[in-house]
Amino acid sequence: MVPVFLFLMVFSALPVVLGLVISLFDYNMLARSQSFVGLDNIIRLFSDEVFFTALKNTLVFVLVAVSLNIVITLFLSQSICSMKRSWMRGLMRVVFFMPCVAPLVASSIVWNGMYNFEYGLINTLLKQFFNMPPQNWLGSAVTVMPAIIVFTLWADIGYNIIILTAGIDGLPSDMLEAAAIDGANSAQRFFKITLPMLGRTMSFVVAMTLISHFQMFAQFMILNRAAGPASGGPENAGMVLTLYTYKTAFTGNMEMGYGSAVALVLFLIIMVFTMVQQRLSRVDWGY
Repeated sequence: MVPVFLFLMVFSALPVVLGLVISLFDYNMLARSQSFVGLDNIIRLFSDEVFFTALKNTLVFVLVAVSLNIVITLFLSQSICSMKRSWMRGLMRVVFFMPCVAPLVASSIVWNGMYNFEYGLINTLLKQFFNMPPQNWLGSAVTVMPAIIVFTLWADIGYNIIILTAGIDGLPSDMLEAAAIDGANSAQRFFKITLPMLGRTMSFVVAMTLISHFQMFAQFMILNRAAGPASGGPENAGMVLTLYTYKTAFTGNMEMGYGSAVALVLFLIIMVFTMVQQRLSRVDWGY
């Protein structure tokens, strides 16, 4: 266990501690000495309008994207497990998991082209089949966040589908067969038997999805770049805490101390959400 422990300490625990320490300084990598500012960076957050915009956008993105992710993956996983032929189940798992294999940056660049106002595939299809005028998906404060959420769902649901289908396949079939004999329909069997027995699997899926969505960065960096490098899109409608951390720490004046303060807030939010989720979804039994 020593190599694993050292790896976690060096690449996980130590960066968190260093980030906390840097947030207490007006940090500059090129300076010989760093000036200690105490809690000034934290206090500055309370008067930063962009920070609160990023915080609101982050919470909206996570709550909407995670909720849709769980609902969609549950439906698709149950549908896949209901297929009679094993090769069809395997094929569908592969199809939905393929976007997870592709690098997120590369996928974001492809979708950036698909969202293009003039020649994007999405606007072309909408005009062809629904006679809709082209929409500026990434150039409007109203549509930029929904567009990023749609891309995130496409890129991320495959992972949860693999986990949930494995969990459903591992459930004992005798309870479902007995319920079917007693007259329970498919919806009743799913909500009364399948879903409760997936308690531990669901707890893991929700926790990991929450953590990963709070930390998402690549799609916000790529899909918002039409408004400028490391921008938050039109009217900062696509600005989230990860992107704001990067913008403050590595662009402009390179305020790494202030960027670390933003990252510290994100760390605390993830910790609180994860602890609350684990508490609410705690189960004492499972299969």
